[in-house]
Amino acid sequence: MSQKPKPSHGLAACPGCAEPLDSGDRFCGACGYDLSAVPAAEAEPDRPTVAIGTPVTWPDAPPRDPGSLSTMTQHPGDLPGTDSGGRDLPTMEVRTDGPVPAPETPPAPATGSGTGGDFELAAPDPRTAVQADPPPAFAQGPAATPGATAAPAPSAALCVACRAGRVDTDGYCENCGHAQPRERDHMEREAGPVAAVSDRGLRHHRNEDAFAVSTTTLPDGSPAALAIVCDGVSSATRPDDASAAAAAAADASLLAALPRGTHPQQAMHEAIVAAAEAVNSLAEEPGQDGAEHDPHRHRNAPACTIVGSIVADGLLVVGWVGDSRAYWVPNDRGTASVRLTEDDSWAAQMVAAGLMNEAEAYADERAHAITGWLGADSYELEPHTASFKPDHSGVVVVCTDGLWNYAEGPEDMARVVPADAADRPLHSAQVLVGHALDGGGHDNITVALVPFTVTPQGAGSA
Repeated sequence: MSQKPKPSHGLAACPGCAEPLDSGDRFCGACGYDLSAVPAAEAEPDRPTVAIGTPVTWPDAPPRDPGSLSTMTQHPGDLPGTDSGGRDLPTMEVRTDGPVPAPETPPAPATGSGTGGDFELAAPDPRTAVQADPPPAFAQGPAATPGATAAPAPSAALCVACRAGRVDTDGYCENCGHAQPRERDHMEREAGPVAAVSDRGLRHHRNEDAFAVSTTTLPDGSPAALAIVCDGVSSATRPDDASAAAAAAADASLLAALPRGTHPQQAMHEAIVAAAEAVNSLAEEPGQDGAEHDPHRHRNAPACTIVGSIVADGLLVVGWVGDSRAYWVPNDRGTASVRLTEDDSWAAQMVAAGLMNEAEAYADERAHAITGWLGADSYELEPHTASFKPDHSGVVVVCTDGLWNYAEGPEDMARVVPADAADRPLHSAQVLVGHALDGGGHDNITVALVPFTVTPQGAGSA
């Protein structure tokens, strides 16, 4: 997600981290590198390949000054190799045409797969990452000495990628260097009938989405269910903190307002204002700009989008700022599904002005440039809210563009939402996240499902 249209940069990969880039990217989705600051690459001179068999002439070693304490330069083969214990290394034939023959002594434990010394390692998938059992060496230590201060136990976590190295305190494998899945890489929550799932996706180095799902009661004792979903603006500073602060503030505001009897639509408006204030306060924290003195990183104020839904007292209320969306999907798929929100985006403005139809606008590379967001550098805050009173049961899908990019139209969303979503919201949210991952997972993915049940006329009466 970006705040401005993205010009083409002509780079195939990020200069900072080598992450593959799309032609319209303005910032690297992995490290945040500002691609507009990269000068145009000049044509490099031709570099002919050097034949492998070309002999190399090494210069003679310089003579040692008799008064110098330094040792003479050694050429390969001048000294026999030794292992860490000082013993001569075994002589082994060196081959380059196939697998290395096994030595006579048992090999050390392998740290990778493949033959011929190749080390094939795939990036860890946060959906399947598990905490490994502690290796035997760290399962137990020597008995503690009475009166002695116990030393902190070493980390027993194994790397989810190579399954051999220990994970250091910074979350990286000491063996292969892979970053381990973090708490926000994949999150799942249930609160009564409401459920949500968020995933980092397959292209981003962190999850900049956040959500909150809760239940409460109205003054008359009737239940209320709510869901808030926020998407951090990647081109801004600390987008992950912005989305987390907004989701928490909006959730707290709703849980305070609804039991007091505040109308759900007014409560949603107040919740979005509270979320905006929480994000604005991040820009005021000293020394927290997150730019790390990197001239290629933007120092825009923290920013995010927000979308929320409340189901209470027979009403369905939605509120939003930005391009995160809410969809209505009825249980009876013979009834039309509906998108309940309108994007604050370049594409939506083009459609509203009659300059393009929806297909043309969303095919443009500027389509996802947002025109409304929460943040200190946003335009005047204009929370959108709307109330609906469906006459049949269904489910509200509250999601970021990481999902709706793969199911954009209401009928597309209805096709991928499981038929039993109202009865199994968590499972259905998992299915929807899986749908986005199977489609490419180019962005963070977050979806919350809020069931809406219509009580048949006369039900419960004497």
